[in-house]
Amino acid sequence: MLDSVAKGNGRTAPNGADSAALRGVIQKIIDDEFLAPMGPGGVRHGPDQCHDITVYPEMGVAGGACAGYGLLLDIRDPAHPVRLAAASDSNFAYWHSATFNNDASTVIFTDEWGGGVAPRCRATDKPQWGADAIFTVANKRALTFQGYYKVPAPQTTTENCVAHNGNLIPVPGRDIMIQGWYQGGVSLFDFTDPTRPTEIAYFDRGPMDSTKLEMAGSWSAYWYNGYIYSTEISRGLDVLELQPSALLTQNEIDAAKLVKVAYQNVQDQQHMTWPASFVVARAYLDQLERSRGLAAGRIGAARTALANAERASGQGRRAALATLATGLERDAASAVDGAKVRVLAGVVRALGR
Repeated sequence: MLDSVAKGNGRTAPNGADSAALRGVIQKIIDDEFLAPMGPGGVRHGPDQCHDITVYPEMGVAGGACAGYGLLLDIRDPAHPVRLAAASDSNFAYWHSATFNNDASTVIFTDEWGGGVAPRCRATDKPQWGADAIFTVANKRALTFQGYYKVPAPQTTTENCVAHNGNLIPVPGRDIMIQGWYQGGVSLFDFTDPTRPTEIAYFDRGPMDSTKLEMAGSWSAYWYNGYIYSTEISRGLDVLELQPSALLTQNEIDAAKLVKVAYQNVQDQQHMTWPASFVVARAYLDQLERSRGLAAGRIGAARTALANAERASGQGRRAALATLATGLERDAASAVDGAKVRVLAGVVRALGR
């Protein structure tokens, strides 16, 4: 810009007068470039463009990440979308993308602070900056802020790092997302409790060059039919597979792998469903054990009954599963997590049909 001003004033190199002239017009240049047009009555419209919009047709909603704020849209009539709610956040620099959980009761907006080319995950960077903001969606009409998520491991000054692209991992009963963070690597986190998102696992190559900042890292990390595909800007494609841990069991991983899609476009979000399966039931039992949502003795008895039913066949299997389902329905009344126990009972009953 300064060179252009100097050239307009007939000089090959800028001087103090050119700097002063630029300072006098810089705000107008920025306003002309970024401000929305003026509307009737001298009232300026809000931003008239979005970086990304994620549509979720089966739930009738869309989430728009629109630079200065996030939008919730009703798209039940796709030709006539209706704005339902908007959210702003002084900690956000640039609303970049949106991801709903499976029942659209929660939405995550990402902040691409620095445009993805700067180190924004250093120990000195606030955890609210360049992070995910998590909102609950009340009756698909209102956005309520719940918390932030950012990769917990500090990155170096030579690693560009900020929240970027990802999608859901189809673990039944949980809200889990995989996400690319440029040179912050790939982060897998649970936001089932939107006020307390927790990292489950990560993959991080380290800096492209430890002596200077170079553009690199995971531009996106997407789950697709059992594997995670991370597009590494400078080092190629990373194909990752989940491994069990105390925070994610093999049953949960195997249940996620039951979900298959013919195509994957994360901005055209698809509703995930699971077939009635013994591994889905075991995944729910693992979750109840982890959360202590059901008494330990009842979890052990249910696992034994489930294993015995799986070994049986015909009417014997159906009777065993019906008995187990009835017992679980009774357990739900006094369980800490009665809702999940009822879901488990439904899966078991469906297995017996």
